[in-house]
Amino acid sequence: MDKILVLDFGGQYNQLIARRVRSNSVYAEIKPYNKITCAEIKSAGYKGIIFTGGPNSVYDEKSPHYSAEILNLGIPILGICYGHQLLSYLAGGEIAAAESGSEYGKTELFTQDCPLFSGVPQKSDCFMSHTDYVKTLPEGFISIAESEKCPNAAICNEQKNLYGVQFHPEVTHTEYGEQILKNFIFGICKCSADWKMDDFIEKSVEKYRTELKGKRVLLALSGGVDSSVAAVLLHKAIGKNLVCVFVDHGLLRKDEGDYVENTIGKNLGVHIIRVNAKERFLKTLSGITDPEKKRHIIGEEFIRTFEAEAKKLGKIDVLAQGTIYPDVIESGKGDSAVIKSHHNVGGLPDIMSFESIVEPLRDLFKDEVRKVGIKLGIPKELVFRQPFPGPGLGVRVIGEITEEKLELLKEADAVFRSKIDKLDFNKRPNQYFAVITDTRSVGVMGDARTYGYTVVLRAVDTDDFMTAEWSRISFDLLQTASSRITNEIKGITRVVYDITSKPPATVEWE
Repeated sequence: MDKILVLDFGGQYNQLIARRVRSNSVYAEIKPYNKITCAEIKSAGYKGIIFTGGPNSVYDEKSPHYSAEILNLGIPILGICYGHQLLSYLAGGEIAAAESGSEYGKTELFTQDCPLFSGVPQKSDCFMSHTDYVKTLPEGFISIAESEKCPNAAICNEQKNLYGVQFHPEVTHTEYGEQILKNFIFGICKCSADWKMDDFIEKSVEKYRTELKGKRVLLALSGGVDSSVAAVLLHKAIGKNLVCVFVDHGLLRKDEGDYVENTIGKNLGVHIIRVNAKERFLKTLSGITDPEKKRHIIGEEFIRTFEAEAKKLGKIDVLAQGTIYPDVIESGKGDSAVIKSHHNVGGLPDIMSFESIVEPLRDLFKDEVRKVGIKLGIPKELVFRQPFPGPGLGVRVIGEITEEKLELLKEADAVFRSKIDKLDFNKRPNQYFAVITDTRSVGVMGDARTYGYTVVLRAVDTDDFMTAEWSRISFDLLQTASSRITNEIKGITRVVYDITSKPPATVEWE
């Protein structure tokens, strides 16, 4: 099986690079730059290497570097953003702070004919995010692309198959990014498309059947796509040794507790223990307004609830979670910058009574998780269910979480989702939900003045949840949803629609 090494230098899109490679049926492995040597890279048989982006400057002594020996292994290399600068630096080029200012966002790119840009028009849009640039080219390299502010937006040493791009081809904002990556994977690295999702399932089942033999595993089942797929995958590996516990923390969508208990139990044949912990969670969250504190509290309460349930069940050795790649990325693991923590990875308490944690999906993106779910025979209705964050509505209630705001949000969210659910499946946004803010405003109902909360409707189009565009939902649908919410739900006086993409925003508000 051919494979590409993604050498991680701490950027936010590192796993997205791997996801793009794997979407072409080529296996990609991510390794931190300081956890693999040149000798190990050579012996592993990689067909190509991608240097990722990162938040540092290569001329800073504390920034992540690598041995220049990697350039002489005879393996094609593509450097992206920081990786582009590092490639140049290792080859003897000069990197400096941009003289004409940094570039961020959509940028016009002008390319030249070369293997990397085969099939790419001379002029196209790309996504830039940098303050440094390659000022002087290394010996043997030529410039193959430029932008208004960046004369060396892409460089190459075609003889050695070394390429660097200042922009990010892995994000959807780069118009021909997919073609550029395909050119590198297949045209330059000569990879074969021989990695399939069935391979992941087979290897995972074999792995956990061996590692968890004789151990009882407690799965943190939320009823969402990720934890449900993790449950079926682990059930396939260890059968009755898997115990699924569903914590109803009161932060679920309308009627979701019953849906989880009934639908998942019937469709998947798994034994679910439902723990009603609403009062416990709301009491602990009382008075808390900081988003990170809320996330950490919810994460810790999850674990403590599982611990308490585990004691009732007898000896439990391992905790299982439905953590996926975006959770890990945005929680700032390794040298990555922290965006926000997720209860699956960033909110865990320091001391736990479990022997270890198992996260069978932590290497997959949402679309890949869904592919695994279909392969495992999970009903399509569940596999393509709306994504839901681990902390639940706790990150969709801005400010303090109160029972009043929760109930208002549940009703408004149900109205909005019901309207979009009537659209043809292929016309629906990839994610859509409501958020209740901490802002109140004056309204008019009949002849009386009211004073209620402002609700935000959010919908995005994305294929990986690492980048997303706000959805162009019809005004008629938005008007109908707004009218129903303000007319039927006492306590909400205003409805607004979020038209911010990711980046610069995140999909969730907190």
